[in-house]
Amino acid sequence: MKTKILSIIFLLSIGFTFAQIDRTKQPKPGPAPEINLSEPETFTLKNGLTVMVVENHKLPRVSMTLTIDNAPIAEGNKAGISSLTGSMLGSGTTSLSKDEFNEKIDYLGASVNYGAQGAFAGALSKYFPEILALMADGAINPVFPEEEFDKKKKQLIESIKSSENDVSRIASRVSNALSYGKDHPYGEFMTEESINNLTLADVKNFYNTYFKPAKAYLVIVGDVKANEVKKLVKDNFSAWKKDTAPQVTYSAPRDVQYTQIDFVDMPNAVQSEIQVENMADIKMADEDYHAALIANHILGGSFSSYLNMNLREAHGYTYGARSYIDVDEYNASQFEANASVRNAVTDSAVVEFMKEIKRITEEPVSNEDLVNAKAKYVGNFVIALEDPKTIARYALNIKTRNLPEDFYLNYLKKINAVTVADVQRVAKKYFKPNKARIIVAGKGSEIAEKLEALDYPMNYYNKKAEKVEKPNYNVTVPEGVDAKSVLSNYLKAIGGKDKVESISSLTLSYEGSFNGATVKSEEKRTADKYAQTTYMNGSPMMAVIANSEEVYMKQAGNKIPLPPNMLKDMKSAIGTFPELAMLNNDSAKLAGIEKVEGKDAYKIEVPGDVIQQAYFYDAETGLKVKEASVVSMNGQTQNQEALVSDYKDYDGILFPSVKKASLGGQPIESKLIDVKINPSFTDKDFE
Repeated sequence: MKTKILSIIFLLSIGFTFAQIDRTKQPKPGPAPEINLSEPETFTLKNGLTVMVVENHKLPRVSMTLTIDNAPIAEGNKAGISSLTGSMLGSGTTSLSKDEFNEKIDYLGASVNYGAQGAFAGALSKYFPEILALMADGAINPVFPEEEFDKKKKQLIESIKSSENDVSRIASRVSNALSYGKDHPYGEFMTEESINNLTLADVKNFYNTYFKPAKAYLVIVGDVKANEVKKLVKDNFSAWKKDTAPQVTYSAPRDVQYTQIDFVDMPNAVQSEIQVENMADIKMADEDYHAALIANHILGGSFSSYLNMNLREAHGYTYGARSYIDVDEYNASQFEANASVRNAVTDSAVVEFMKEIKRITEEPVSNEDLVNAKAKYVGNFVIALEDPKTIARYALNIKTRNLPEDFYLNYLKKINAVTVADVQRVAKKYFKPNKARIIVAGKGSEIAEKLEALDYPMNYYNKKAEKVEKPNYNVTVPEGVDAKSVLSNYLKAIGGKDKVESISSLTLSYEGSFNGATVKSEEKRTADKYAQTTYMNGSPMMAVIANSEEVYMKQAGNKIPLPPNMLKDMKSAIGTFPELAMLNNDSAKLAGIEKVEGKDAYKIEVPGDVIQQAYFYDAETGLKVKEASVVSMNGQTQNQEALVSDYKDYDGILFPSVKKASLGGQPIESKLIDVKINPSFTDKDFE
């Protein structure tokens, strides 16, 4: 009986508790976690260098970061001088040659890297004194050898050339130039002309003018003792002469008066780059800062954001749409939303971008979205505190971004205090759908007319952000020219179809230089098999192999299967010459005429599920001048291009002796070093 009474009381108490909860309302967040943020040990040398030390003895490692907090530097007709200077630092010192300097670092298993406004080093803590000394020596006592200057200058020029067909980089270049102005440090960009303007004297002058200790910060984190660090830093950095770099201020860039589309024609584009942006007058110390972070997170700062759920999940336009609010301390903060989208849906994607930006400025966000955004920031903040580098970074931000001393102590309180009304208020203030630049870089012949049909004025710009007239997209293909005639003309131009068909097997080897290493690409081809192996300094790095049954990658001795659909797509390129396969492939279509290196070229497209391929043939000579492909796999898209030129005769067949492509984002020019016609292969050649 007693047990039964207790059970009834228990059930009644549960019912009473449930009755007190209103499940129609979003639960209120609990109090912000208590933040115990230790401060780094800080001291300043007589020359002005500020040093921050964070001890952490969990691992026997140490990292050192030197940051020179200069104002942005406008380089004018010598744009690129900072990049060139930064790349030359570490090329030896007044007491060590470049090779000796690098050998010492390698021997200690450490890393030391330099930039125009700082340096970074990392090492085992037992080698900390030696690496700190090397880092200081490279920063304070650099030499700038003439041969290194010539080498780095050439690399910059090659990088500029390779970027001319990179749709994403061109979009960013034009975007910055239009938003900030070409005379602003954030809007100017390197050109081949500006790099050719540079002399070794310019490099030395830039270093002597801007590499100064007065606003420099050295942050040391790891398994060290602060009292020992102080002595070592004084010993190694006190010789850095006290001085201050010029500090220049810039007027804040202005928004456009009305929303417009600024279009850059990129005939090689297989996707369009869209950037929607406006200036945002905000700094980290402002009261609106935390609310702006939350508003941006809900709009485009996460996978579940408005933009991504719309453009990726609902419509399938892109693999990811994001937005950012870039907070700058020099009156140049900016809001931006961007995505890479398929050509066919570029105009529709622009419509959806503007729809979502307007939505967050006009409609209150849901309590659920607000709570989730806050939880994300709270979680990230707490997790970040587990890394001792976070403490140093926060301390550095307080110094360089004019933040109050308790900025990070109150960070979570400020985040949790953001309301639905705050989000809508800051969205209206900093996201400006009525004064936005919509930068689009893409294939004008396919998308320009659709963009013009939208309700926005449209301007045309070239790759240098110069306003131009609308390109003529109505270049007509001569009557009687089709894919088969273009391919037949190519075979005729290189030696004749009969001669080409007599080749049953083929080996082509190209060789180039990349970051001081020799890169060799060897292709082996038969009627139904293909193998391409890439060698670095004579050692095989990777191979792609295709036969009648499968396609796979080999790397470090491992066989990595590739999607079966890729084999179907590659069949258009398997064979001694892809053109022979394409002649019998009805899906190969003439897509029109495009400019390649300033000359008209017929474009043949071969669609596929995984690989979409395109080949370009000079309209005058018939010779192939470019190969391009887009590989879409595992949610990622990779564009590959290669310019081919300078045809040479091998046994009556012409082969391109020069290939210009990119490797790891860096340009590489390869020369044809070997051609074998009708060699004997075994099965092992394709394993």
